Amino acid sequence: MNKFKLILVTLLAVSLTACFPSNNSAKKEILLQGYTMGTTYNIKVVATTEEVEALDLQKKIDTLLEAVNQEMSTYIPDSEISRFNDIKSLEPVEVSPGFKRVLAESIRLGKLSGGKLDITVGPLVNLWGFGPEHRPEKVPSDELLANTRLRVGLNNLHLDDNKLSKDIPDLYVDLSTTAKGYGVDVVAELIEANGIHNYLVEIGGELRLKGFKHTGELWAIAIERPIFDPLGDHRAAQQVIIPKDNAVATAGDYRNYFEADGQRFSHIIDPDTGKPINHNLVSVTVIAPSSMTADGLSTTMMVMGAEEGMKFAIKNDLAVLFISKAENGFHEEFTVKFKQYLK
Repeated sequence: MNKFKLILVTLLAVSLTACFPSNNSAKKEILLQGYTMGTTYNIKVVATTEEVEALDLQKKIDTLLEAVNQEMSTYIPDSEISRFNDIKSLEPVEVSPGFKRVLAESIRLGKLSGGKLDITVGPLVNLWGFGPEHRPEKVPSDELLANTRLRVGLNNLHLDDNKLSKDIPDLYVDLSTTAKGYGVDVVAELIEANGIHNYLVEIGGELRLKGFKHTGELWAIAIERPIFDPLGDHRAAQQVIIPKDNAVATAGDYRNYFEADGQRFSHIIDPDTGKPINHNLVSVTVIAPSSMTADGLSTTMMVMGAEEGMKFAIKNDLAVLFISKAENGFHEEFTVKFKQYLK
């Protein structure tokens, strides 16, 4: 699960004109950092140092994220998802509550999008070299692509209460489009359960925020300009937003790709073609209450492209920003619901 979209830059000290002064000057922003899911996490909580130490908050967060990884990482051979992918039996197997939660939302979004989000697309992701397996030396042949597509299809996966089953032995589930967002959600829930209600949680670019900074200012987030820069050496802000008590997720094809025979191949696979997407849309940002949902939706509309994605966003009343390549730079388009979050 370490091939993730690292495409949001958080600005944790943006000055806003509309402020709500804090009544407790003893509280400050405490930064907790670490590694998870093949990427980094950065968490800011507004509390006293004594409160955070007494709660042993970082240890709780690390333990929680280790459990999420053990459930849903395809990079861990004995994870829950890897064990399911390895079995050839078509008999239902019982799944853990966390795994079930991510599966249920992923399947819901898959059906909502007409299959554009497909968590069984893993064999195609691996075929194109963006999964746990090694990258191919050349572009897959049409025959190999056709044979691999026989192992893919959301209609072959069934979740009935806490039982998961598949219709074909080689079906392979990959939750990389929603699991990282889920990790953000459960960390936010853990923080709140420990009595802290002003925080920012970020894992590999996916975020969830609540309340205010220690100064009383609202949290501000910078959406990265989608420059084709795989090393991330030249980052700049495209837009600054004030998400309020929401999650933010961005999907893009400008960081994770490979080139062969003069052509660039994105890590985002269209389930309808079995091939990497090929259109002018380069970045989709979604604001929603759940990071898991925002994570899945951003990838969904990235697969769709700008025109189809905008229709989908309007139909489902979503807050979305689309950034497309244009002749002289980038073209922005956002839904009415997104406009309220622009700084």
